[in-house]
Amino acid sequence: MRLKCNVLLVFLLSASVAQCNYFGSNAAKNDKCFCKLKGSIGDCSCTFDTVDYFNNMKIYPRLQSLLVRDYFRFYKVNLKQECPFWADDSKCAILYCHVQPCLDEDIPVGLKGEIPHHIHMNESPADKYSADSQLSNCQQTARDHNAELGYLNTTISSENYKEFERWKQHDDAQDNFCMKEENQGEYVDLLLNPERYTGYKGPSAHRIWRSIYMENCFRPENSPHIFIQTSKMKGMCLEKRAFYRVISGLHSSINIHLCSKFLLSAQEGMNVVSPGGQWGPNLEELQRRFSPETTGNEGPSWLKNLYFLYLLELRALAKAAPYLHREEYYTGTEVEDEDTRLAVKDFLTVVEAFPGHFNESFMFSGGVQAQLLKEEFRQHFINISRIMDCVGCEKCKLWGKLQVHGIGTALKILFSGKFDKWEHTVTATNRKQFYLERSEIVALVNGFGRLSESIYELDRFRQMMR
Repeated sequence: MRLKCNVLLVFLLSASVAQCNYFGSNAAKNDKCFCKLKGSIGDCSCTFDTVDYFNNMKIYPRLQSLLVRDYFRFYKVNLKQECPFWADDSKCAILYCHVQPCLDEDIPVGLKGEIPHHIHMNESPADKYSADSQLSNCQQTARDHNAELGYLNTTISSENYKEFERWKQHDDAQDNFCMKEENQGEYVDLLLNPERYTGYKGPSAHRIWRSIYMENCFRPENSPHIFIQTSKMKGMCLEKRAFYRVISGLHSSINIHLCSKFLLSAQEGMNVVSPGGQWGPNLEELQRRFSPETTGNEGPSWLKNLYFLYLLELRALAKAAPYLHREEYYTGTEVEDEDTRLAVKDFLTVVEAFPGHFNESFMFSGGVQAQLLKEEFRQHFINISRIMDCVGCEKCKLWGKLQVHGIGTALKILFSGKFDKWEHTVTATNRKQFYLERSEIVALVNGFGRLSESIYELDRFRQMMR
């Protein structure tokens, strides 16, 4: 009898693992689970299994070693920017909601007093960031002028200079998908301010997502729900559907981060977490946020959108790889900088080798109407970047702004038309030439790192459910 029971037990266990890992204990009732993420991701050519293996085995380990390097761990952000849409007096529920900016002595010397690095494209890092190199072109010309030679007047009137600046600002504005901050803000060490559960919820948090989904996402007619139902997305054009999937994928990724680093123990009283608070995976919270039973069968589709956003940013990294290979990743520490360049090169080589990148050429390719839609697309995303200043939790605001900045940079790379044939030579007539600021590169790589970790954490939750 015992032998028969053991055989039956082994059979049941093997059957449950072979079929899938369910949300909940009742397998007959809960027939939706992570393993339903099979087949094509949709609007892309590759499968979930392909992305899981590629990310978990190749991308995630490389990103973990890359994002701890000084160039990528320090992010300059303005967390004091006022909300432009409404007055928000919400406060975070726990101590760990707050962000501690870096002290001046903690910031690598090469990141202080940043200058536009493309001015001296072909110079070595040491020459580029020297005091002499930071002189304006006119100052440099005046200093090097030989008095014995005939003087060539190369000065520009202040009126013309202002006009040139306006031209540049206009050209730059056409490329950007995020609102540039008026104040540059302060440096934050991302490793000391990790993204995790903070207790920020309620009306303030709901208003953020409601404003994003209801007022800034393209929506089908007669769609009263905050989230667009999967059945209604099929009637939307690719561009509008992609916009919603990007936002939904970001939302899913953030939720997975909060579930994987959930507050498991806290000091009782006054909603204040003790310094000994512990964070870890919370499977029940993940079930609540993504289970078909609690999401009207939409949870698995939200997870699919995470993969869609992952492929979109992966494509942006591959498209920008020729530019990123030439970036110096300068922080002022020679050995650190060389190691960072080698790590980036290794990472980009793997990114470029992926066979199923997102194909952006199908979007905004229908003439005048397509260009109007592209501008509407861009303005909607700029609004979302401004909404991030309305988040009432500092740490949530930090990671929200960084990840939206990363997506905005990816969209800039994909749809500005200026990376389609990138050339490093600077010419006066090449008006399609443009450069990524350091903050854009940091946001792009860290934002992709967040998506990579979300997919990796999903696999860990699958193992927990086994």
